[in-house]
Amino acid sequence: MENVKTIRVTGKSKIRVRPDTTRLTLTLEGADPRYAGAVEASGRDTGVLKDVLAEQGFGRDEVKTLSFGVEPRYESYQENGAYRQRLTGYQFRHTLKVEFPSDNGRLGRILSALSSCPVDPEIHISFTVSDPENVKNELLSGAVADAREKAAVLANAAGVELAGVRSVDYSWAEAELVVRPMARALNAKLCADEAAVDLTPDDIETEDTVTVVWEIVG
Repeated sequence: MENVKTIRVTGKSKIRVRPDTTRLTLTLEGADPRYAGAVEASGRDTGVLKDVLAEQGFGRDEVKTLSFGVEPRYESYQENGAYRQRLTGYQFRHTLKVEFPSDNGRLGRILSALSSCPVDPEIHISFTVSDPENVKNELLSGAVADAREKAAVLANAAGVELAGVRSVDYSWAEAELVVRPMARALNAKLCADEAAVDLTPDDIETEDTVTVVWEIVG
């Protein structure tokens, strides 16, 4: 059996990045007595919303669906002294997003346009980064460098030398590179009051870890 001595070290990396992209998350809701009617209403309202956004420079393929669902709705009623439920229709919920390079002037114009949108979406404003992969790679590189530095210190203290890397364990967890300065959702009809909004989001702080196993000799 191969008798290989190893040392296992976990490196950590933490960075702060400035968000450069504004994200609007828009949620449409509605109901219809029929399932097909709810689906049709969702499609119709989504088309209206995309028309409004198209006037603000967004291609229809830039308006991305985050989630979509149609659920039955029930109401309670009393019959012969017992409470029962009956189906009253179906409710749809369609959540979409658009992103654009951060620009408070453009954000204000979009909010103003949405304030007169007939379908009245619920609006969340958040900020993210345009190149998340670069941030994740920087995190990974920093964590490996930290692991190597710690391993070198430990090896030196133990009077051994680092040889080849035996394994690298990385969680591949998705870092949430988003900051949400506004806790509440905005009602589209009230967004005319937000048209002059001046938002400067804080930096996004994120961290990750990597565990590296080195072979040691000596």
